[in-house]
Amino acid sequence: MRQVDGEAARLKGEADEPGWEVDPDDDWGVAVVTTVGRQLKLRRETRGMRAAEFGVAVGYGEDMVYKIEGGKRIPQPEYLDKADEVLGAGGLIAAMKEDVAKVRYPKKVRELKKLEAKAVEIAVYECNIIAGLLQTPEHAWALIGAAQPPYSPDDVERMVAARLSRQAIFEREPAPSIHFVLEEAPLRRQVGGTMAWGQQLERLLEVGRLRNVTLQVMPTNTEAHPGLDGRIEFLKFPDGTAVGRADGEFNGRPTTDPKQLRIIELQYGTIRAQALPPRESLAFIGRLLGET
Repeated sequence: MRQVDGEAARLKGEADEPGWEVDPDDDWGVAVVTTVGRQLKLRRETRGMRAAEFGVAVGYGEDMVYKIEGGKRIPQPEYLDKADEVLGAGGLIAAMKEDVAKVRYPKKVRELKKLEAKAVEIAVYECNIIAGLLQTPEHAWALIGAAQPPYSPDDVERMVAARLSRQAIFEREPAPSIHFVLEEAPLRRQVGGTMAWGQQLERLLEVGRLRNVTLQVMPTNTEAHPGLDGRIEFLKFPDGTAVGRADGEFNGRPTTDPKQLRIIELQYGTIRAQALPPRESLAFIGRLLGET
């Protein structure tokens, strides 16, 4: 897999900021971060250090120290390591990294990542964008950064990092069977500029050639199909159960009902049948790449 640098490398966890904002809808995450913050404050005060003094020692501003201690920011591993050293905690603060890592990403992303980690088969159809599992850091940054009203830079960074973390699914063993169907129009949209567009197309070719992945393109000049209402996702698990979601069915909510799942699976099967076969799809993407 290609190397990224600059802004993209920062998304891999090399940010200068010591943490991200806490997802207010994540009760468990809020509890973890609040507890960690209280422990940091207690140990700092026990050592007789003021917040400003401690901030200088760990290399961050006083305001950031207060935010982390108040449970408003999620501290990164480097912050906890430095705090452990400065406060002489003997590894007790550094040990909090494991719990903090579990709440690093928003609750919805964590839940989706858990499901994908268990699935033996994953099927995704995207109508308007390139599927998140396939996005490059540059593409994800430009896409999320274009939202209105705009997210804060910290929120964009956190959301991009969360999206990229799900791509560990491609390295999983045993490998799940993964199917993608993407519309032609989003493939032609030069999100992030010409260079980023070319890198995104290269990423699609890279993933599309994996032994456990099929990637198909739905041409714009095709007949109407069941996916025009929006995204379709379908996951199957080792025990025979499944969960699916279609924007145009059942209010767009995830479902495990066998009758509803059959409808979603029928829709996805119809879409795959109308899309270009995998080999022709990769050739199509290759031709687009030649235009960059």
